[in-house]
Amino acid sequence: MLVVHVHVHVRPECVDAFKAATLANARASLQEPGIARFDVVQQADDPCRFVLVEVYRTAAAPAAHKETAHYATWRDTVAPMMASPRSSVKFANVFPDDAGW
Repeated sequence: MLVVHVHVHVRPECVDAFKAATLANARASLQEPGIARFDVVQQADDPCRFVLVEVYRTAAAPAAHKETAHYATWRDTVAPMMASPRSSVKFANVFPDDAGW
């Protein structure tokens, strides 16, 4: 399993639109066979900051995800909403193992 945390800082006036676009992307992403989990979390003390927690079943799944129409729509829709460029950090899953997913 590959876990990716995507850190996003959104302009204050765009928070609601970002959430709507991101939830649509997350719901569609969960239909992909390579995605085990896709969480969207909003920072409690700064509502303009989000982390997308993406859990992929295989090393090839992130590239497949980036080829989907719903990802392209999300990427293009939220790009002008960013207060700063988004960043990501990749993690190797330690626990639970794949039996838990």
